[in-house]
Amino acid sequence: MSHLSSPPQKQKGEHKGHSLPRGSDRGSSSRDKDRSATVNSSVPMPAGGKGSRPSCTSAPQKVPNRLINEKSPYLQQHAYNPVDWYPWGQEAFDKAKKENKPIFLSVGYSTCHWCHMMEEESFQNEEISRLLNEDFVSVKVDREERPDVDKVYMTFVQATSSGGGWPMNVWLTPNLQPFVGGTYFPPEDGLTRVGFRTVLLRIREQWKQNKNTLLENSQRVTTALVARSEISIGDRQLPPSAATMSSRCFQQLDEGYDEEYGGFAEAPKFPTPVILSFLFSYWLSHRLTQDGSRAQQMALHTLKMMANGGIRDHVGQGFHRYSTDRQWQVPHFEKMLYDQAQLAVAYSQAFQISGDEFYSEVAKGILQYVTRSLSHRSGGFYSAEDADSAPERGMRPREGAFYVWTTKEVQQLLPDSVLGASEPLTSGQLLMKHYGLTEAGNISSTQDPKGELHGQNVLTVRYSLELTAARFGLDVEAVQTLLNTGLEKIFQARKHRPKPHMDSKMLAAWNGLMVSGFAVTGAVLGSDRFISQATSGAKFLKRHMFDVASGRLKRTCYAGTGGTVEHSTPPCWGFLEDYAFVVRGLLDLYEASHESSWLEWALRLQDTQDRLFWDAQGGGYFCSEAELGAGLPLRLKDDQDGAEPSANSVSAHNLLRLHGLTGHKDWMDKCVCLLTAFSERMRRVPVALPEMVRALSAQQQTLKQIVICGDPQAKDTKALIQCVHSIYTPNKVLILADGDPSSFLSRQLPFLNSLRRLEDRATAYVYENQACSMPITEPCELRKLLHQ
Repeated sequence: MSHLSSPPQKQKGEHKGHSLPRGSDRGSSSRDKDRSATVNSSVPMPAGGKGSRPSCTSAPQKVPNRLINEKSPYLQQHAYNPVDWYPWGQEAFDKAKKENKPIFLSVGYSTCHWCHMMEEESFQNEEISRLLNEDFVSVKVDREERPDVDKVYMTFVQATSSGGGWPMNVWLTPNLQPFVGGTYFPPEDGLTRVGFRTVLLRIREQWKQNKNTLLENSQRVTTALVARSEISIGDRQLPPSAATMSSRCFQQLDEGYDEEYGGFAEAPKFPTPVILSFLFSYWLSHRLTQDGSRAQQMALHTLKMMANGGIRDHVGQGFHRYSTDRQWQVPHFEKMLYDQAQLAVAYSQAFQISGDEFYSEVAKGILQYVTRSLSHRSGGFYSAEDADSAPERGMRPREGAFYVWTTKEVQQLLPDSVLGASEPLTSGQLLMKHYGLTEAGNISSTQDPKGELHGQNVLTVRYSLELTAARFGLDVEAVQTLLNTGLEKIFQARKHRPKPHMDSKMLAAWNGLMVSGFAVTGAVLGSDRFISQATSGAKFLKRHMFDVASGRLKRTCYAGTGGTVEHSTPPCWGFLEDYAFVVRGLLDLYEASHESSWLEWALRLQDTQDRLFWDAQGGGYFCSEAELGAGLPLRLKDDQDGAEPSANSVSAHNLLRLHGLTGHKDWMDKCVCLLTAFSERMRRVPVALPEMVRALSAQQQTLKQIVICGDPQAKDTKALIQCVHSIYTPNKVLILADGDPSSFLSRQLPFLNSLRRLEDRATAYVYENQACSMPITEPCELRKLLHQ
């Protein structure tokens, strides 16, 4: 697949009425990639072909459109298009009704490669803009600001085309019901793909001649989508067997596993941390079986191959969005906050399980990248860095330009001779050998059809340190030092290149994930600095993304000038994923810092989440508030763990943990009800919900309550706490009992007041299946018990 010509394609049964290829998710969620797809509707469309990207962009229009007043970086990118864009809102809907015009809805995000292409090719095109302005009401949406709008219409696109991605372009009736949809369109027809101008002309004609048929078809499709997307308890009494669902999920992953390179697809390959998390949990429950060993091996091997591959930025750290090839070599160079957050946790867990410091170093590198490049000075975290950047100032952006290298550049940066080598050798030659750089470039023409990356290289670890050292007769330590020094020089040189665009929008959900990333990694590695950064992130959320009066989260805020933080007016209120991910972050932060104020806030947010999103009739949580999504044809419950976990999956874990931390039965009841509502989804395709299957196992196996009685600042207390954090124990809650009967946790769990320190030493108690262990004062004894 080429990330420069057209996104990955998969033929999966053509939609009647046309015979065009379309994008596919290859087993991942639709949010995983920006890609091209095709029109899907009952409107007959001619075949077309992909146009070429212009060599330069047209001059910006002097008069901005309405998007100039929006805070979203993505909407701002379109503020000088000649298209008469409206933001999502009543003004646009009223205009469509008054003028009896269809709505053209275009959805994307600011670091989306294919969104950039369509803007350059079509939305800056005067003729195409004139067609849009005369015959449609054009609405532009940032999918990261309004995931509810994105999910509803992506459901339509995927249901009618077997594909999805961004940019997503959908035509709606004035009542917001979809009737035609697709993703990337080239501006003009070609041999195999329909052009955007042709699509507009055909839809305009159909709207004038066959509007009633279009409206009837739209209503029929919408009704079918409502029925198809329903997730409800129905007449079920209990969720399915966790053992059965876990076994089936493991078998499906095992069947799709790439033995040689790791991962679970041919290409493109995504990190998908939810799968790795499931495999680690499965290993823990099946340690003495062959399947358990297999699960551990698959996860650790995948993480190692990813970390050695080009999907990891070996110069500046952090991970790119996905690999365009099976070997993890050539990435789609975009960097997303949610990937960094989840992968930091995955690599920390790999370190817990294996004891191999390779994994802990990768985790630390991820957090160093986030600290340096994705952090606001007030503690929040930015959303993403673009894949595209200019090779040199003033040049047209190209994908990956910031990250790739020629051998000439490396040789000039690292000309020093290596002393003691078995043959003449410079530090540049050593680095090029280890990371697979060649004079011709290590990016194949199949991944670079335009030749933009000819002669360029992506750094990918080709050999172990031992093999590289043996090849040149050097000590391993010397090679490690030389490589580290070389990478630092390359990193400093890279600072002078034009940087990729930064999406400085801050999302509550992704900030919640990043709080977890810092908190969990800090706890596992015993890093107070990382825990402090998690605390700063949580303080940012409470200060800038929480409305005290209503108890509601705000979805977004934005980096202003001079380090300020700005909000849209009116504010964009939080969605289910914002609450679920922030609550998870706060629970992880409590267990890392033992500051009960974070647990108190988590309980309050969970109460608000239950009030705004819980489905009292069908069970589970809706993705959006009823009022916020007024007018949308669907109110959905996300049922797939993809690039990010489903908010319902995370909520199931949160409810279990909150029950363990407070004893409130209502939250356990809600957890069981949620898992029951998703029973059919789990039974049908458990591999689509690995995080929920993991929650199902945790609920049926019950959580461990690990209580440490002691002074939080005392060495013996810290030793017991660090012992707990050093062991992979996912189905647990960690409680610090400081002996204060008036404390928040003592009020929630009165039994804590009956626990005593043994011989005035910090003492651990482990509760499981309504049984309590003997008091433990030695970390080695606690370790033995937790390993059982």
